[in-house]
Amino acid sequence: MRTVPLGTSGLQVPNVVLGLMRIADMSDEEVRTLWDTAREAGVTFVDHADVYGQELHRCERRWAEAVPLSPSERDAVTLQTKCGIVPDGPYFDFSYEHIVESVDGSLEALNTDRIDVLLLHRPDALVEPDEVARAFDELHQAGKVRAFGVSNHTPGQIELLKRSVRQPLVANQLQLSITHAPLVAQGVAANMQELDQSVSRDVGLLDYCRLNDITVQAWSPFQAGFFTGVFLDNPAYSELNEVLDRLAGEHGVPPLAIATAWITRHPAGMQVVLGTTNPGRVAAAAQGSDLPLTRAQWYELYRAAGYTVP
Repeated sequence: MRTVPLGTSGLQVPNVVLGLMRIADMSDEEVRTLWDTAREAGVTFVDHADVYGQELHRCERRWAEAVPLSPSERDAVTLQTKCGIVPDGPYFDFSYEHIVESVDGSLEALNTDRIDVLLLHRPDALVEPDEVARAFDELHQAGKVRAFGVSNHTPGQIELLKRSVRQPLVANQLQLSITHAPLVAQGVAANMQELDQSVSRDVGLLDYCRLNDITVQAWSPFQAGFFTGVFLDNPAYSELNEVLDRLAGEHGVPPLAIATAWITRHPAGMQVVLGTTNPGRVAAAAQGSDLPLTRAQWYELYRAAGYTVP
């Protein structure tokens, strides 16, 4: 398992992450099997959020119930969670009170004394950066949170936070897959007037993260679009699947590994956040952690996904 720096946090972390948003109704044995498979593959970074599950902190609590960690085991795991979404509405809340209350709830649910990484889940249009900074300072000084980041934030939104927040923002979790790649595709076709691909939807977010040492975490790495189903074995993406299958055969790995490698091959040093609860798929995807796709293979997948190389 290849590791990458998590921004400027000083943490060296696996480039494949076990996302746990779907474990609410799994049995203890099923959760343990999922975790054991991930750990055996070298995945020691888990991703939570306070809103995952049918009620607040449900998935965090299920994880702690099913996988009680000894002190040494806890030290070997990087625990990440997110806050800021209020499901009653829904709406977003980055107030001091909400952030602190959410973290305290996550600490209790996870049965731990610290969160390694806390992300602000989705941008709050009513954000007051000074309140975020006050919450971050208090949580950091108390030892409750080691590092901070964001999710689904633009460069401008990050810059606004940085005016007040003293801690480095070390990660930005963003949707990215071969077929949902505006982060990458816009820059390849910039200024090409007739291509929708050339329209900037994120103000150069990927380059911004690279320039500012912010690690991109790719969520929904196998989704065709915005929760529209996976592209793997999807007849709507037959050309892409033909290429995935051929490259999988050439490299002696499952197609899931090739889809993972398309992201991990990028020099930005991204992490891939898996959302599956199938242990076999976790093991298959993990094989793409350090799979050496060539430039030609990477661009072939990109073209097969429907993107243009001018």
